[in-house]
Amino acid sequence: MSDDIKKGLLGIVVDETTISQVMPDINSLTYRGYAVQDLCEKCIFEEVAYLVLNGDLPNKKELKKFKKELEENRKITVNLREIVRHMPKKAHPMDVARTIVSVLGLEDKETSNNSPKANMKKAIKIFAKTPTAIAAFFRARKGKRIIPPKKDLTFAENFFYMCFGKVPNKDIVKAFDVSLILYAEHSFNVSTFTARTITSSLSDIHGAITGAIASLKGPLHGGANEEVMHMMNKIKKPENAFKWINKALDEKEVVMGFGHRVYKKGDSRVPTMEKYFKKVAKLKKDKKFIKIYDIVKNVMIKRKDIHPNVDYPTGPTYHLMGFDTDFFTPIFVISRITGWAAHIMEQHAANKLIRPLSKYSGPEHRKVMLLNQR
Repeated sequence: MSDDIKKGLLGIVVDETTISQVMPDINSLTYRGYAVQDLCEKCIFEEVAYLVLNGDLPNKKELKKFKKELEENRKITVNLREIVRHMPKKAHPMDVARTIVSVLGLEDKETSNNSPKANMKKAIKIFAKTPTAIAAFFRARKGKRIIPPKKDLTFAENFFYMCFGKVPNKDIVKAFDVSLILYAEHSFNVSTFTARTITSSLSDIHGAITGAIASLKGPLHGGANEEVMHMMNKIKKPENAFKWINKALDEKEVVMGFGHRVYKKGDSRVPTMEKYFKKVAKLKKDKKFIKIYDIVKNVMIKRKDIHPNVDYPTGPTYHLMGFDTDFFTPIFVISRITGWAAHIMEQHAANKLIRPLSKYSGPEHRKVMLLNQR
């Protein structure tokens, strides 16, 4: 065995996938071969979800059937609704999201059936029901009435409706839809690899997605969009931004929302999300966050040559839409369920138990002494 240790599996190729990749020649994230920025401009989230799960973009008939399937599965049981209602009000919504998927697994009669047909059926149900339960907690912890889903709304519109009781204008909805598309999938990231590792033991899709949510919660992964907003709130106003970011860099602090292990020339999702962040800011008549955003970004590029990742524009976008900061990553969850589910099904299709080796660096062989000899 080689003694060459690759911390964090850096540079190690552990398997192959047909779902997504970053194409170096165009420096773009692609889903099933389609550049994600093109999907954002030409498709709605439901079309992209279908693509990620099924391998191809849907035609009109397929999209209509898929949307109907999602609409019919949006409702959650009284049991799950009551569990969510009685969650501790101070619980982190990511912990709630994790529990939601576990409860869905308890309620599903086919939880232990890992056939392709059963897994697709379960994936649709998890994808349709999780936003309903997360929105229920959004309302319940504020002491507000839980709003059931509507059938005649798109995925994005329905989430707004369940959270706020109304659907905002189409430009806000489009910006939210774009964020869902950009978050839907990203190859073997930490949470996806977690899901595939769990799946490799032939565990079920609910368990794999629950594990993925726990992984996504961390600030070095999905939780980064929350940390971006915390940073902006610390800066408070544009006049403080230049001094704040330079001080942070001087003191070698980690600045969240910047850098990415995969992208060498900047995250290909950022220009699209930044465009929609600025549209939302204009609609909300915000200048503060736009100015802070630009100052911090410019200093990071000039001083460190480190570019923003997609979490950087997404955080303030969700804030301006009215979402609580600790709900940013659960929104990531409702989108990424598609990518996780696709990878789980791909893992099942050609499974090999994921079991890496480690190099032992502890004490040499020792003999146990009797208690009175120690």
